[in-house]
Amino acid sequence: MATNPNRRTAIKGLITGTAAIGASGVLSSFTTDAKEPMADKLKGNINHAVCRWCYGDISVENLCAAAVDIGIKGIDLVGPADWPTLKKYGLVSSMCNGAEINLTDGFGDKQFHAQLHKNYTDMIPKVAAAGYKNLICFSGSRRGKTDEEGWNNCVEGLKPMAALAEKHGVVLVMELLNSKIDHKDYQCDRVEWGAELCKRLGSENFKLLYDIYHMQIDEGDVIRNIRAYNKYINHYHTGGVPGRNEVDDTQELYYPAIMKAIVETGHKGFVAQEFIPKYKDKLASLKTAVHICDV
Repeated sequence: MATNPNRRTAIKGLITGTAAIGASGVLSSFTTDAKEPMADKLKGNINHAVCRWCYGDISVENLCAAAVDIGIKGIDLVGPADWPTLKKYGLVSSMCNGAEINLTDGFGDKQFHAQLHKNYTDMIPKVAAAGYKNLICFSGSRRGKTDEEGWNNCVEGLKPMAALAEKHGVVLVMELLNSKIDHKDYQCDRVEWGAELCKRLGSENFKLLYDIYHMQIDEGDVIRNIRAYNKYINHYHTGGVPGRNEVDDTQELYYPAIMKAIVETGHKGFVAQEFIPKYKDKLASLKTAVHICDV
């Protein structure tokens, strides 16, 4: 999920070149030459995706073409307007959006339930009709509520939407975001909190989006938590810590080990790259990230 700059802020200065990364340093000791085609080299253990918002100055058409070349199967966080372009390239909308109000006004607050019910009642059938599965949602800000109040409000707001999602074969997926740096006061900021909500709802049509970047910031212990809570996790996002940039060896997480842990859980969903490229060739950075995470 977006940080700073984020989904609410236009990303400026992205360059759409296709040359390999040069002396920028992004090609770490555990990567290979990003200039080589990777689609035929991927191992097939992970369903790779990429978040649209990170490449705001690259058209959806060009991003889709690059994704196919890399071996990416899905594009995260695109709504119905862009679905025809994804279909043209044989890609899926791996995490649909467009029903949420924003990141702060979510199911954890009753004052937003009526609008959210309207939005999700409209969007869930659209996701299903397009042949897609996942639709993102958010707890929203805590606003002084205890954990118990947040859980109760979320259950009340989500229960009818989960029932509708079940009817249409759609999964509502709540994203875990850090409340320490990027999304102050966000309530679903720990995997344990999200897992408890899953237990209380008791629906296979409600799961979690485990954002590795966000959870490293708020609680760490990434691999152990992935193993402990994987049955509640439907989807993963990546990002280098600190800064949410490339997932190479310029940041503190060792993504090959994290990806291996995800594969070992039997995860069949998507892992979506959601880092903000800082190197000149954004698409080469994306290729490199997919290769790093392909275990």
